[in-house]
Amino acid sequence: YTGEKVWALHDKLVKVGAAWQVLLFLFALEIPFIQKAVDGTLDGTGDYGFDPLSLKSDRRAVTEIKNGRLGMIAFGGMM
Repeated sequence: YTGEKVWALHDKLVKVGAAWQVLLFLFALEIPFIQKAVDGTLDGTGDYGFDPLSLKSDRRAVTEIKNGRLGMIAFGGMM
């Protein structure tokens, strides 16, 4: 890759206004978390209650945690 540097791309996003779109999208993703924090029902697991296919189980939760940890180890190894 011989294109622009990352900080130049960041400055360009801010200049054209696309950074606001990214921030608004990320805020929209955080709304369920904010609602749980305000209600006092936040349990720290990251479970937002969205399960339209009824796939939630304890075994699957442990698998997801292990997958996340393995991903973090792999990323750390790449760095």
